[in-house]
Amino acid sequence: MTEPVTLSTAGTIAIIEINNPPVNALSQAVRQGLYDAVIQADADTEITAIVIIGAGRSFPAGADIKEFDQPMQDPQLPDVIDRIENCEKPVVAALHGTALGGGFEIALGSHYRIALPSAQVGLPEIHLGLLPGAGGTQRLPRLCGAAMALEIMFNGTAISAKEALNAGLIDRLVEGDLRQAALNYAAELQAPRRTKDATSGLADKAAVDAALHNATQIATSRMRGQLAPLKIVDCVRACATKPFADGRLFESDCFFECLASEQSKGMIHAFFAQRASAKVPEASRAQPRPLSHLGVVGGGTMGAGITVAALNSGLPVIMIERDHEALARGQANVEKVYDRLIAKGRMSLSQKSEIMARYRGSTEFADLSQVDMVIEAVFERLDVKRGVFAQLDKVLKPDAVLASNTSYIDIDEISSATNRREQVIGLHFFSPANIMKLLEIVVPQGAADDVVATGFALAKILGKIPVRAGNSPGFIGNRILGKYGDCAAHMMEDGATPYEIDAAIVDFGYPMGIHAMYDLAGLDIGWDNRKAAQGQRDPAERYVGIADRICERGWFGQKTGRGFYLYPDGARIGTPDPEIVALIEAERAKKSIAARKFTAEEIMARYLAAMVNEACEVLREGVALKPSDIDVTFVHGYGFPRYRGGPMKYADRYGLARLLDDIGRYAQDDPVFWQASPLLAELVASGQTFNDLNKG
Repeated sequence: MTEPVTLSTAGTIAIIEINNPPVNALSQAVRQGLYDAVIQADADTEITAIVIIGAGRSFPAGADIKEFDQPMQDPQLPDVIDRIENCEKPVVAALHGTALGGGFEIALGSHYRIALPSAQVGLPEIHLGLLPGAGGTQRLPRLCGAAMALEIMFNGTAISAKEALNAGLIDRLVEGDLRQAALNYAAELQAPRRTKDATSGLADKAAVDAALHNATQIATSRMRGQLAPLKIVDCVRACATKPFADGRLFESDCFFECLASEQSKGMIHAFFAQRASAKVPEASRAQPRPLSHLGVVGGGTMGAGITVAALNSGLPVIMIERDHEALARGQANVEKVYDRLIAKGRMSLSQKSEIMARYRGSTEFADLSQVDMVIEAVFERLDVKRGVFAQLDKVLKPDAVLASNTSYIDIDEISSATNRREQVIGLHFFSPANIMKLLEIVVPQGAADDVVATGFALAKILGKIPVRAGNSPGFIGNRILGKYGDCAAHMMEDGATPYEIDAAIVDFGYPMGIHAMYDLAGLDIGWDNRKAAQGQRDPAERYVGIADRICERGWFGQKTGRGFYLYPDGARIGTPDPEIVALIEAERAKKSIAARKFTAEEIMARYLAAMVNEACEVLREGVALKPSDIDVTFVHGYGFPRYRGGPMKYADRYGLARLLDDIGRYAQDDPVFWQASPLLAELVASGQTFNDLNKG
């Protein structure tokens, strides 16, 4: 077996190479090997300088995720990096690929940094509810200043080597042979230059104070409720006010506080859940079909968004609309996305032209005859979608994949309009489709394995987070949303205002409450669905007509200036509406319901109980493969706070027995709505958790 770290020499230069495929993760063996090699090279009197380089495709790209749930083993990364920085001989970090997290911290602890132009660097720990814990919060501001350091750590995304060079984080960019360039550079150096002694980035105290103030505002607003951003601010403040050694100790304390927090556990769970969601049985059994040319039917909001997502990924797209007027609107919908970017200075006209060169519009289905996949994105009506699929069936090449973008409609019903049902899947994009990351891939009966695999391949091309869903009304997300939406309606009719309910949801960590979300989506959409389902409703089930009364007044949310909230003068954030409160009271009086008070805690307990209980049914029926897929769906599609891990992770922490008891109490008032899922009862009886199901 190849050693994860090797030490060799080229003349008087020591080369320490890290070789731990695929991304040179900083496992215990790598840390130990690096530590030992540095000591050996530093002690060798024949050596004049040291180069640290990564084998394969990258410099170390961070910690070894397999060690996340294990006790930390020595040597700790901060000690390794301190030993690198304390070398008596110059140390050069040679960067290619991605130097992220601990890998970038190694580079910061080295005396000099050289990189290929294609390299990227960053500190993504915030996405795990953590902060850089190996000196990153102390070394980074010393080099590039507090403002940029905070931006890098808050965003958690990589920056280019060119940006890093301009910021003083990299000393030299080189083309071609990185190893030889690093050796040449090391041969020029005479003495170490230690980042911990740098002061240039902290010289302007006013700029540091302004950066800390701005970052605190972001941490308490845009990143509201999260621990790690505030701790990062504290660490940068320590960097600016304390000696390096004291700042490092402070950073260590903050790191371990974050690591021990439930927030970090939730975000680490969300990280692993996202990785697991793409691992589906069909993709293990079959390879995806070729996917180099896409067709989109429909140029409305969803069709245009899907088209933009595909164009941005490099795929050519043919958009089909029913007539030239509709096609012109569809193209305009696509172009206005890029025009906004141009207006903001984030895209040039030439870049837009290059992207739009991949776009073609047509009113003829026959023009789709050679595409590899077609995504239908027309009006959400079964008869309309079936009509489109019948036409597609006549013109598409034999191995083309057919997909329907739908939020609720039965994919089997849609596919029955074709003679190739095994080649049909559902793709539930979330609006706006070019921005939202979640993509539910709906697998109907008889779908071929390679067709499902192609859906997942498309998600990867588009940069989406895929979740496999069975063909059930509403699939995973909207089916569960329907249930906890009903729960919110029941609480509203029983005495809680929509504004109290939304406030509790926002305090829990959501970006907006459910009624604000309804207003944003358009209340008429839900109204149409309720009217369509009227004859199928169980008369024993409780039905709340408050939203219907609002829609009957023509109040459909933001687009009409009022819904549950008021939106004066085109405001994007609503204000409470006294008329809505009066309307609710009138509806309550019709049913002789005596209003009662709900605390925020009770609102969330009921809301989440309804969510998790229905999620159990989704699991029991096989609509979702595992609880973590539901967590991914709600974190990335429905605003569930990532730092809580998702509803199933949260339920494990809350306690499944406690949740079952809650449902039993609620059932005393409404035994029809509050029926505990058999799966939940089974888990409680066996002492298992949702995480046990994930492992299984």
